[in-house]
Amino acid sequence: MARILSFFKHWMLPIAMTAGALLYLAYRYAFPALHPYGKLFAAVVKGIQPVLIFSMLFISFSCIKPSQIRPHRWQFRLLTVQTLVFVGAALLALFKAEPGSAGYLALECLMICAICPTAAAAPVFTAKMGGDIASLVTYVVLANLLTSLLVPLFLPLLHPSIGVSFWAAFGMILAKVFPLLLGPFLTSLLVRALLPAFHRKVVENSWLSFYIWSFSLMLAILMSVRILMGSMAGGLVIGVLAAVSSLCCLANFAIGRLAGLRVGRDRKQASAGSEGNVVVSVTQSLGQKNTVFSIWMGYTFFTPITSITGGFYSIWQNLINSWQLEQKRKKENNL
Repeated sequence: MARILSFFKHWMLPIAMTAGALLYLAYRYAFPALHPYGKLFAAVVKGIQPVLIFSMLFISFSCIKPSQIRPHRWQFRLLTVQTLVFVGAALLALFKAEPGSAGYLALECLMICAICPTAAAAPVFTAKMGGDIASLVTYVVLANLLTSLLVPLFLPLLHPSIGVSFWAAFGMILAKVFPLLLGPFLTSLLVRALLPAFHRKVVENSWLSFYIWSFSLMLAILMSVRILMGSMAGGLVIGVLAAVSSLCCLANFAIGRLAGLRVGRDRKQASAGSEGNVVVSVTQSLGQKNTVFSIWMGYTFFTPITSITGGFYSIWQNLINSWQLEQKRKKENNL
């Protein structure tokens, strides 16, 4: 039994991803009698996800002091990278690509992968890897602010036909993301001040956030597979979106890691452990995206088929996260 539990613990992310895909395939092919309830199931999943995100962020905020949430120089460098890639892709789409073409969709995919904010689950993974949760949580807030500003600025230029103004789009994005940022933060402050015993229990059991994330990941993959299999796009379009999202995912993680190594050297950290904390935090800040939000952003503001981008990115980033956890486990076993 101990060996089985250890197996599930070490391979939780791949198991969650596989379970999510299999659950949807079972619903689609093995249980056709459930098909009339498809919209209900989708609504339930969409209703559960915000609760899971709230729970993960609440635990993350509870594990750090409010004074630790402050910006760092490296965060603005990463935000600059996101801005330059997003604006560059937007300008190419405006002046060099034909709307609706594969090239245009590829540029929109690049824009989504560049500007999509950091995932609420990123602090959970960062904690699991021994990273700095406070700096990661700070970047989650900053990245959401950047998205809220840049997407409404370029949206009317890319898709003037949808008739959404800057302030309307700005309000839609704020309404989508900030209740799930401010809510957990304010709740954690209240619990810290009014219920110190409960706050200590939350911190002592912060390991639960990893399993909450795993369940959330299973639902995210289930919805991603549903979007992919329900798409009416041709093979060429899906292939382009899959290829661009995979390259973007690899680039985000690679740039994040290089930036993290540079931050570690700049701070002249003496031990490999402390440098590793910085590398993990910076890498996940740029690499781990809020793919649920990117799916919503795709079908709300961009060409609807680009919502598939978020589904593909979710698969790629969690394969990378699973590999990182396995490398950490091997390193610990060799010590």
